[in-house]
Amino acid sequence: MKKNVGTIDRIIRIIAALAIGIALYVGALTGTVAVVAGIVTALLLLTGAVSFCPLYAALKITTRKDA
Repeated sequence: MKKNVGTIDRIIRIIAALAIGIALYVGALTGTVAVVAGIVTALLLLTGAVSFCPLYAALKITTRKDA
């Protein structure tokens, strides 16, 4: 598993996940939208934490400068 997510990309993913997480916490999102948003939040946090995105790998995309 070669890292393919750069620093700026990681920061954006984590900030987006935090924003969605806050919206979920305060109850701005409910029902099916909340479930989907929760899954997206988990995926953003996971890919940001490990610097690897399976979709980027499938499309042969990288945002890392050393690649």
